[in-house]
Amino acid sequence: MSFFLTTVPVEEAVTTARGLAISLSSEEIPLNAAFGRILAADVTADIDVPGFTRSSVDGYAVRFRDTTGASESLPALFSLSGRAAMGAEGGKTLPSESVLYVPTGGPVPCGADAVVMIEYTESIGDDVLVKRPAAPGENIVLQGEDFKAGEVILPQGTLLSSRQIAALAAAGRTTVPVTRKPKVGVISTGNELIPVGEIPTGSQVRDINSWMCGAFLQSAGCIPEYFGIVKDDRSLLQNILQKALSLCDVVIISGGSSKDDRDLTADLIRESGEVLIHGIAIAPGKPTIIGRAGQKPVIGLPGHPASAFVVLLVIARPLLLGMTGQGDQAMLTRRLMLGENIPSTRGREDYVRVRILEEKVYPEFGKSGLVNTLIRSDGLVRVPSGVEGLEKGELVEVILW
Repeated sequence: MSFFLTTVPVEEAVTTARGLAISLSSEEIPLNAAFGRILAADVTADIDVPGFTRSSVDGYAVRFRDTTGASESLPALFSLSGRAAMGAEGGKTLPSESVLYVPTGGPVPCGADAVVMIEYTESIGDDVLVKRPAAPGENIVLQGEDFKAGEVILPQGTLLSSRQIAALAAAGRTTVPVTRKPKVGVISTGNELIPVGEIPTGSQVRDINSWMCGAFLQSAGCIPEYFGIVKDDRSLLQNILQKALSLCDVVIISGGSSKDDRDLTADLIRESGEVLIHGIAIAPGKPTIIGRAGQKPVIGLPGHPASAFVVLLVIARPLLLGMTGQGDQAMLTRRLMLGENIPSTRGREDYVRVRILEEKVYPEFGKSGLVNTLIRSDGLVRVPSGVEGLEKGELVEVILW
């Protein structure tokens, strides 16, 4: 028979789960496939970026001292020495008492230390009137001001979004070293479960958790591997668990974690490795299992969807982020006023589903087997274990979905 070990605080459970993260190999992928991946190594700039001093506006390159005192009523007169060509070799020197027209992004000639916007000038034949003084460095981007050659522009562990992709392109990277995505096996257990495409009869229920887990895993940068529904049969579940362990980096088992003769998850994990935690002082999600089998992390989720989702977010997420190389990543939160009391039991950390209405937070109470509270809510409010609830009017931190 399964049994509960002494329930542990959420913080201890998170630390234990995170400590199970195993290092994964890296792979080199094309830049156009790198969005959403995690850098497996530091990336350095191969050249100075930009590779030349350039103008940030359309205007005239000048020596700023030559424009001292220039104004609308008494403009400074310069001869036009030419135009800078986009993409042409740099190295031109600005003659004395002259200006050079430079388009946005064009090379600034040697000797020039500012660019006056064209709006503050007037062209008269081969001469140019400058109607305001320039400041040193005005409208100029210096060579290497963005990145210096050899500078680390993105460290290992960076999540690559469109902004980081821009930096990689600037560094001349056509391929990128990234951490391999963890492959996570998903097993749903229970005699009552049927595939989602079937109509339940009697006490049957559709397998919700496989698909919820899979979507969550994808959002965490993992690849879900579905092993289907497994009935409450020791031999069958053992075979599927061993198969999942052989093919995956992590295994998540939904159901079979509570104190019942038919709940085999903890026993089977123990046979293949060790159960580190069976029971967490959290609601929902108390019967969660954290273990290791075949040197790979195994998480046993409660069967109720809302409970399973909270455990995925609070307990499994730190493990998965650690395996993808992201380390600790804060969840998106908002600090808002509570519009209604939230009762709680001291000694247990509660995660209450909440709605946000007119900048106030209201609890969305519901049983852990119900899915509707997940879709009606906007996030979770954590009630610390040392308090007996939260009171209306308190400022609370909402973990947003």
